[in-house]
Amino acid sequence: MREQFTTVMKEAMKAGDKGRLAAVRLIMAALKDKDIEARGLGKTVSDEDILGLLQKMVKSRQESAEIYAKAGRPELEAQERQEIAVISEFLPKQMSDDEVKAAIQAAIAETGASSMKDMGKVVGVLRAKYAGQIDFGKASGLVKGMLAG
Repeated sequence: MREQFTTVMKEAMKAGDKGRLAAVRLIMAALKDKDIEARGLGKTVSDEDILGLLQKMVKSRQESAEIYAKAGRPELEAQERQEIAVISEFLPKQMSDDEVKAAIQAAIAETGASSMKDMGKVVGVLRAKYAGQIDFGKASGLVKGMLAG
């Protein structure tokens, strides 16, 4: 993934796309911070960690864009939305609601979950198989609903 960031950054420089270049530089700066943090703990940053970082960046920008929209700052909202678009290019395609429900049902069957006590097992299986493809905030609610019903 790191090579992909560098390649996209070079392409943006050559094309003179300042917005795209700035967004990729933000990604690389956040990744460098993550590397430094991991090195202090004696770990390395995996692709799963990078996906998590990108998802966090998208979520943060979505929240900012909503705040700018409410505050009547369309230029700042547009900038946040542009950054979201660039960051999202590096994330795997998000699963549809139906696909998420099917994945949850499969995970429940795989773990033999029958009650709310088993929710952690189900979510753990989903995280292992579908990292970056599912919004786990929504998925947790769906898992809870399926196990309770």
